[in-house]
Amino acid sequence: MKLMRDTWLVFGRYFSIFIHNPAWVAVGVLQPAIYLLLFAPLLKSIAHIPGFPPGGAYNVFVPGLLVQLGIFGASGVGFSLIAELREGVVERLRVTPVSRLSLLLGRAMRDTLTLLVQSLILVLIALPFGLSIQPVGMLVVLALVGLIGLMFASISYWLALVLRDENSFAPVIFTAALPLLLLSGVLLPMTLAPSWLQTISTLNPLSHAVTAARDIFLGNIANGNVGLGFLIMAALALLAVAGAARSFGRAIA
Repeated sequence: MKLMRDTWLVFGRYFSIFIHNPAWVAVGVLQPAIYLLLFAPLLKSIAHIPGFPPGGAYNVFVPGLLVQLGIFGASGVGFSLIAELREGVVERLRVTPVSRLSLLLGRAMRDTLTLLVQSLILVLIALPFGLSIQPVGMLVVLALVGLIGLMFASISYWLALVLRDENSFAPVIFTAALPLLLLSGVLLPMTLAPSWLQTISTLNPLSHAVTAARDIFLGNIANGNVGLGFLIMAALALLAVAGAARSFGRAIA
């Protein structure tokens, strides 16, 4: 009960900050919306070639955009923690009885909620272009994006506590995220890639998340790919939360 109460208090604090600056929601949606408007139409001309997944250009591309949003939308949250470290906010938490795990979970819940709102807006923007998804599928894919966001937010906070400097943090987090993004098949399906690149992509956990998201949009929620994607993302999110929570404990010990 104490963990839940502390998490709610921390979430309330950071959600209040979010409410007073809602422009970040629009900023987060802007980049994937540009991809949606300027890149997705290019896929229509190749949607019928062998190797292109079924469902149409937008039902293939938008699920990838949601995964991309989960990656980059959560990867940068560590910047705010570095600022708090510099201002002594984290140092002052030493004297509080709040659970160290709650300090992470409360923040990550705010970040995950932001991603879910952005994802919903992106899907609504894509509907007039021909995107189709069932309400149940929308809930399932939001849960998947939530796991991705929780994982990357935790990793971001973890690295922020270790590096404690924006000049070190930025190149590490974004350089690591780029190959994961490219090998996940977000922009173009990996089924169009040469066999050696497809083999490498299977080692990328995010490729399974993208495949799961596309199956969800096609209505194949019971597909084994969906279960595998959720299992991998849940396991990695748990590991990331555990590592970040341990770093919080050390930073405030």
